[in-house]
Amino acid sequence: MNNWIKRITSYYSMLVRNMESLTPLLLLLFRVYVAVAFWRAGVVKWDDPSGTHYLFAYEYNVPILSAGIAAFLATWVELITPWLLGLGIAGRLTAIFVFVYNIIAVVSYPDLWPNGFWNGLVGNAFSDHKAWALMLLAIAILGPGRWSVDALLGRLWRRPVQQ
Repeated sequence: MNNWIKRITSYYSMLVRNMESLTPLLLLLFRVYVAVAFWRAGVVKWDDPSGTHYLFAYEYNVPILSAGIAAFLATWVELITPWLLGLGIAGRLTAIFVFVYNIIAVVSYPDLWPNGFWNGLVGNAFSDHKAWALMLLAIAILGPGRWSVDALLGRLWRRPVQQ
């Protein structure tokens, strides 16, 4: 019986180690998935600037900024940050920035939460945004992973100087 428990514990430990080795792949998939979603939104805004301006003027409730400035900034944020996120450049900072941007997008568009924001937060409303938020939090906490520009630069900067 004791030998059986040791064997199960050993197999479990091996399974955990193997699963942990998939973390860089998981972080890469998170980065690319969120980056593609935001890139597509940016391309839509770029392709139809008058429609984008209309949405920001009459549909979205962006605080502080005028519709024109908000539309301009949203377009460029969604065209630039996906590249930074996908490649893992300033990974944690980019993930936090996109996380906050995602929150602003949800709060600014009340049609995403027709039954109220708090009901939507625990219900099915804006589920894409919630999934992106969780992925972005994982990247912010764990970093962009081994397969990122950040990691590559880290390895290059840590190399000893040869004389």
